[in-house]
Amino acid sequence: MTARISHARRGLVIVGSALGALALTLSGAAPVAAAEDVQSKQWYLDALYAEKIWKKTTGKGIKVAVIDSGVNPNTPSLKGQVLKGVDATVKEGGSTNDTNGQGTTTAELIAGTGKGGGLRGLAPGAKIIPIRVPLLKHDELPPGTWIKRDPLYYAIRAAADSDAQIIAINLWNEHAIGNNAYQDSAAEYAASKGKLLIAGTGDNAKDGNKPLYPARERLVVGVSSVDKQGHVADYSQHGDDVHLAAPGADIPRWCDTSFKRYCDGGGASAATAIASASAALIWSAHPDWTANQVLRVLFETASRDWEKNSRSSYLGHGIVRPISSTVRGKGSPGSPNVNPLTHKDPADSKSPSASPSSQQPKGKTKDRANPNEAGGETNDNSQLGLVLGTAAAVAALAAGAFALTRKRRNA
Repeated sequence: MTARISHARRGLVIVGSALGALALTLSGAAPVAAAEDVQSKQWYLDALYAEKIWKKTTGKGIKVAVIDSGVNPNTPSLKGQVLKGVDATVKEGGSTNDTNGQGTTTAELIAGTGKGGGLRGLAPGAKIIPIRVPLLKHDELPPGTWIKRDPLYYAIRAAADSDAQIIAINLWNEHAIGNNAYQDSAAEYAASKGKLLIAGTGDNAKDGNKPLYPARERLVVGVSSVDKQGHVADYSQHGDDVHLAAPGADIPRWCDTSFKRYCDGGGASAATAIASASAALIWSAHPDWTANQVLRVLFETASRDWEKNSRSSYLGHGIVRPISSTVRGKGSPGSPNVNPLTHKDPADSKSPSASPSSQQPKGKTKDRANPNEAGGETNDNSQLGLVLGTAAAVAALAAGAFALTRKRRNA
């Protein structure tokens, strides 16, 4: 039976969407003026019902290895959240300080405490293990020295050998030129050690939509980016390598390595972080599960408006919805040793297919998951509850927003 949102809940949800859309319209692409303003732009925390999830779990006990540009452990939101890491660009030693700002943003979106007005992580109880690698522009050839020593290979190996349960790989658009056998073997090594590997599918759909590695690797969960409406972002790369989707559009980021202000941003890196944080929440709530079981539940409980066993080339199995498992107990973990990326679980005839079609399910829109047909949630079924307003609705609802907000606070 299709789950429904109550009329009162829906009204408040749409008003939230209206205010968010108005804020984005007014701000455009300008930098956020001050750090304390940034949390108002984290629209997906309400959409994913983060406050309700945090009453059950915050991701405590889970470590996430962030393979990225490095992490600044001294931002207010990350103090005490970052463990010792590895610089994969050198053979020994080296710093894991952020060289770009992206890695720190990723870490904050996963495990930030929000202190000092910084980004609030979806899994603030988790800890971060930084693994630094160099970032390359789309289709840029790696230096010749990488033939002998590929930093990504060593980064994945280092993450696999760490205490991290989850490996979040954010490389901008690195390795868009094709696969590397060394990286594939590193992913196999990490999976053999029980790690869950997650990577964004990329932001270059308009530039040829070339497969992005390592998201293309068969043992890596590829994540696409969606906006407030549950639509895949027009820049988000799509294809057979998309396994899940996560909020990624219009999400704040650190502007640069001065760490003085946040800018409007988002994309594959943000979606990777939020998908990784979703996995951390589920794993923290079920610490005895394996990576395979966490992933299977992520697949089963994802928001979608097509049949469970079908897969979209834009949204994969659907948009992450951690509340379904952590709060409502939905999703069957299945066999602990069967990887849903490569095999159909014999214990569950409804498990995701090992060879999903790259075509969108017949009769469904190619780029949107209907949040009201996600199935199984009462009042909280909406994966992206802030998605139902149109431009006209925004203008119409804005006038009553403050009254409804006051009424809600006094309730």
